[in-house]
This record gives sequence, C-alpha cells and structure tokens, in this order.
Amino acid sequence: METRIALIGIIVEDKGAVMELNNYLHEYGDFIIGRMGIPYRDKGLNIISVAIDAPLDTINALSGKIGRLEGITAKTIYAGVKK
Repeated sequence: METRIALIGIIVEDKGAVMELNNYLHEYGDFIIGRMGIPYRDKGLNIISVAIDAPLDTINALSGKIGRLEGITAKTIYAGVKK
C-alpha cells in the first residue's frame, strides 16, 4: 500500500475541543510518527504538529475531521516522497 508522509499543523484556540482532537489522534495513532505540542500561554493557545505516514485517504480523513472542530485550525503539508 502506497503511503505519504505529511505534517498536520494544528492551532487550538478553544481548549474545549481538545478532548475530541485527542480522540481523533488516538483513533489514527497507528499512522502517527510523532507529535509535538507547544503551549503559547501569552496568546492563550496551543500549537501542535503531527507527523504522519499513511495512505493519502487516511491523511485527508484525519485532517478533515480535525479541521471541522470548532476553535481549531489545521493545515496539512505533504512530502514529495511516496513510499
């Protein structure tokens, strides 16, 4: 199965959505290479990056679910390398 490597950049402005976000990340955990979260206390938000290696449909499904959460913004960038 061909997979792609991508990075999902997430900005959390509403902490009320964090539980649902974490549920999505757990659901797709088998594909996640790693994640890093940075609290930006001065601005009252959190910045999260998620590295993922998965089929394109899987990456799109996860980033779409995250992007539809109220109070969360997400953008995905893809590596040019296909496996």
